[in-house]
Amino acid sequence: MTWFSLTVKRWSRIIQFISLFCVCLFLVVSCAPRPQPTTLPSGSLNRLTGDGRITIGTTAKPRTLDPADAYELASLGLVFNMSDRLYTYEPGSTQIKPQLATALPKVSQDGLTYTIPLRQGVVFHDGTRFNAQAMAFTIQRFIQNKGKPSFLLGDIVDSVKTTGEYELSIKLKKPFAAFPSLLAFPGVCAVSPKAYKIGAGEFKPNIFVGTGPYKLAQYGTDSLRFDVFDKYWGEKPANKGVNVQIQTSPVNLFNAFRTGGVDVAYLSLQPDQTQSLEEGGKKGDWQAIAAQGSVVSYLVLNRNQKPLDKAEVRAAIASMVDRPLINERVLLGQADPLYSMIPTTFNVSQPLFKDKYGDANFDRAKQLLTTAGFSKENPAKVQVWYPSSSPTRSLAAQTLKSLVDAKMDGILQFEVAVAEGPAFFKDISRGLYPAALLDWYPDFLDPDNYVQPFLYCEKGSVAKGCEDGGSQTQGSFYYNEAVNKLIDQQRKELNPEARQKIFAEIQNQVTTDVPYVPLWQNKDYVFARNGVSSVQLNPIQILVYQTIKK
Repeated sequence: MTWFSLTVKRWSRIIQFISLFCVCLFLVVSCAPRPQPTTLPSGSLNRLTGDGRITIGTTAKPRTLDPADAYELASLGLVFNMSDRLYTYEPGSTQIKPQLATALPKVSQDGLTYTIPLRQGVVFHDGTRFNAQAMAFTIQRFIQNKGKPSFLLGDIVDSVKTTGEYELSIKLKKPFAAFPSLLAFPGVCAVSPKAYKIGAGEFKPNIFVGTGPYKLAQYGTDSLRFDVFDKYWGEKPANKGVNVQIQTSPVNLFNAFRTGGVDVAYLSLQPDQTQSLEEGGKKGDWQAIAAQGSVVSYLVLNRNQKPLDKAEVRAAIASMVDRPLINERVLLGQADPLYSMIPTTFNVSQPLFKDKYGDANFDRAKQLLTTAGFSKENPAKVQVWYPSSSPTRSLAAQTLKSLVDAKMDGILQFEVAVAEGPAFFKDISRGLYPAALLDWYPDFLDPDNYVQPFLYCEKGSVAKGCEDGGSQTQGSFYYNEAVNKLIDQQRKELNPEARQKIFAEIQNQVTTDVPYVPLWQNKDYVFARNGVSSVQLNPIQILVYQTIKK
């Protein structure tokens, strides 16, 4: 899932490799809006620190608080902190554990039916009792109301039944080994049957009534207030409640944190602001907390567009990419180079692109292009597109172009192009872009979510590529029937070791076919004032409010 606003002009030409990097660095460091000190209202620091409540600053503005329609990180992060799901993640791990369930599901021999025992003694924020009927209502509403994330369950779940007052039975349309992880998706959280209705488009974006440790006390355009739910079944929050301040820009968020206007800052700061706050953290001015993320950035290569229809050209591009340089110049070291479409968050990830292509392997790239029939007189020309909503991708595109201009002796030529966000994400699935820079935020934490949405093709052929399926949506139009079968196999396989071997086969084939070139895996940064403790992100990049204290 891409959770994707800044118009970026196309660069008309690049003069030389070294000069571009100098310009890029100068622009990033010197030309970004410079934070200016702000003055807090008198007594505001006392107010923020004296009542036991935590004030969190962010630029992420939620579109909705209705979990059946929430499909952006800004919304899902808030929903997560006010809710419970059947399963949640172990701290610092991608492993799930029961939450409203009392045990992992019992799975039928055919892999289709999941029987889940539920927790007793739980009540919703409005006093309604939680039971199997309420959870069945929640899942049915998630599917039938047709919100943005409804396909996550709608494509998989056949039926939901109560087989006891505190027992749920979910039947799938076809086996799916990662189903329990999908049930940890923040939007699949229990909601009160008295507060919500089932029906297409029946959403309540401005309220939230769940079972979680906080209840919604106030929802405004630039702030939210979460109060502790005194009837919460589990461990009570370590704080007296949370105030969320929605800042209008990264500059304002930077200023608000630096001057003490917020206790915690998370989402989203520019790389130079993050770098500045990191330096302050090293000096002891505040805390800088870094965590490995699960968001991946990559280059899509459209096999239906010349010259990318030739495997040698795709392999050449994979060879000339210089990930460490991109990380240094574009990301200021705030990411990790990525050598598989499956991030290192998962033990099945294998760095096969590093093993096969390496970084900045220009000689091999030129050899591959020569083999494919290209030369200085007949260069391989590729347009690289990116959405205008991403200045990071703009700089990454210019960096890739500069590498090609400086190191490929004219045998490969990149042209950088930009499109407005809505048009970009519509046109990429229509096959209009030869190559494009994208990122991917996982729906749920399982390697399947980095494989099936990118490689699976429901309808296609070797001649035409993918006509309908994940790879068509992503813009690569990749089609490989053997990979389709491997994806189906891993979805059915419940044995972790056997499943890991299948993922290895899939990654090996992707490294050979190169429908995508993995570039970097993000790092996440949270900044907290001194005296604030237990600040942590869960594995899906959500700040956990419940543990924060001061």
